[in-house]
Amino acid sequence: MKIRIGYELIYACPQPTPLILTLNVHYSRVSDLLAPDHIVTRPALPISGYRDGFGNWCSRIVAPPGDLLITADATIRDSGLADAVEPAAIQHAVEALPPETLVYLQGSRYCETDRLSEFAWKQFGGTPLGWPRVQAVCDFVHAHLRFGYPFARPSKTALEAFNERTGVCRDFTHLMIALCRCLNIPARYCTGYLGDIGVPPAPEPMDFSAWLEVYLGGRWHTFDPRHNTPRIGRVLIAQGRDAADVPISNAFGPNTLKGFKVWTDEVAG
Repeated sequence: MKIRIGYELIYACPQPTPLILTLNVHYSRVSDLLAPDHIVTRPALPISGYRDGFGNWCSRIVAPPGDLLITADATIRDSGLADAVEPAAIQHAVEALPPETLVYLQGSRYCETDRLSEFAWKQFGGTPLGWPRVQAVCDFVHAHLRFGYPFARPSKTALEAFNERTGVCRDFTHLMIALCRCLNIPARYCTGYLGDIGVPPAPEPMDFSAWLEVYLGGRWHTFDPRHNTPRIGRVLIAQGRDAADVPISNAFGPNTLKGFKVWTDEVAG
């Protein structure tokens, strides 16, 4: 299948403002692009790029005073298959984990493992190791939190979401990541596109989405505690410890986001 992806962001800056953008499709999906997801700005600006410490592609610009449009429109090939489910995937002992996964066992800005560890072991310590334990965590987070955009705030942590029992997709993801890490299961934050493909259209405006990957059975597996069901058409943009590592933009000065539009739709043919 083919999926059209893209966005249109409008920032207003009162002065020249450096921006770092994390908006390009992840390198693991670049070969699937049928039309490139080049960033276009109006007014036209020089753009330079680099790889961050997690391998994500980041772009640097300096926004001029006034309104700045940042947009991209691309087409990507997708298998059309739902997220894989592998109930037999095993959990690795910490001492057997690959070194590159160990950073995803540690607490991070939005995932307070030290504050949630006691609950995690009390709630899930008796569940079978591996996939069944991770699925138990996913089921819990899906049931424990109530989704709603009014519940969003940029400073909200996994512990706050746990206590308030509300959140958006990033809060569902942060809470599940924190609980998995408490249980010695590496978990990393993912952001990208996820459209209403194969499911009834959601009433809310399209947005970028958050989910996570856990390391089981020698590789990473996708889990999505907000939806808690395999989905079709995920397009990864970036991975990190939590949302602090993969914001769509980092602005180094005052700014206002005046416009925000995201699209991800199946293309016929």
